[in-house]
Amino acid sequence: MSKFWSPKVHELTPYVPGEQPRERLIKLNTNENPYPPAPGVEAVLREFPVDHLRRYPDPDSSALRAALAGELGVEPQQVFVGNGSDEILALAFQAFFCHGRPLEMPEVTYSFYPVYCRLFDVTRRALPLDAQWRVDLEAFTTDSSGAIFANPNAPTGHGHDRQAIQGLLSRVKDSVVLIDEAYADFGGESAIPLVAEHDNLLVTGTFSKSRSLAGLRLGYAIGSRELIEGLERVKDSFNSYPIDSLASAVGIASLEDRQHFEACREAVITTRERTRERLESLGFHVLPSKANFLLVSHASLDAAQLFVDLRERGILVRHFNTEMLNNYLRISIGTEDEMDSLVETLESLCR
Repeated sequence: MSKFWSPKVHELTPYVPGEQPRERLIKLNTNENPYPPAPGVEAVLREFPVDHLRRYPDPDSSALRAALAGELGVEPQQVFVGNGSDEILALAFQAFFCHGRPLEMPEVTYSFYPVYCRLFDVTRRALPLDAQWRVDLEAFTTDSSGAIFANPNAPTGHGHDRQAIQGLLSRVKDSVVLIDEAYADFGGESAIPLVAEHDNLLVTGTFSKSRSLAGLRLGYAIGSRELIEGLERVKDSFNSYPIDSLASAVGIASLEDRQHFEACREAVITTRERTRERLESLGFHVLPSKANFLLVSHASLDAAQLFVDLRERGILVRHFNTEMLNNYLRISIGTEDEMDSLVETLESLCR
């Protein structure tokens, strides 16, 4: 604590990101893609004109927005881009949820949402998951400042289909429904086509997961022009140049290589399902997942101790020390070889 901090800073409990270890470990803790970005990305990095960096980038990121619009089947004016989807989420909290009424979200979901609530003085209304640990869409009400959840949800992995999201939007019409699709490319069904019918729907996405660009920090939002303009107003009151020229060029290159994207996505899905079957054969309870991770528990093994045992053997997974998740581990999907090493290590620990 410091006497120089404002009262707000004293009150904050910041988000704790996954560990980025310095030693060589099999890293399965932060849901990064195990495969490299598209080959065109390397070409951009090699050939980018250095002289361009002396000038400010396009404040509207017009080329990147046009590329995303073409890839996602929307108009460029329905696209917003930012430094990772986390930045866009922060802008959305300020633009849409500071109305005095509570913001509704699942009790278990992306843990940055409660952090933003505290930072921006947004009252949080936590809704229980259903009996299968799925986001309960029927629990969302019409007397809130809005709704937010990840779909597929993090860290549980369940994803609702578009028809279920349509049902939610048919009820919640007068406040923003924000659907965080960071993991949708690994088996989820995107709600982006519903934007044309619902002016209160905002869908966020990221280049960090399925595009293998977590180190670049690039995200986007899709919504009605009314919502995008709200984000732009907040952005231009904070940082008018969020996307640098190099990041924009790299992002466009990653969008242009559909074949590489599909191959990496399918590889992750195949490895996830193979790993799920092998973990279940070891007695693990594995929640169904449409993301690039699995949430697992074991009836006779303590998750916290298992986390320590795995790390001592060179494998890093994620353990959440919270009341509901303290006996679960979240395991990111790595390469086939990395997941083989994980399962072989768990086999020895389960004996």
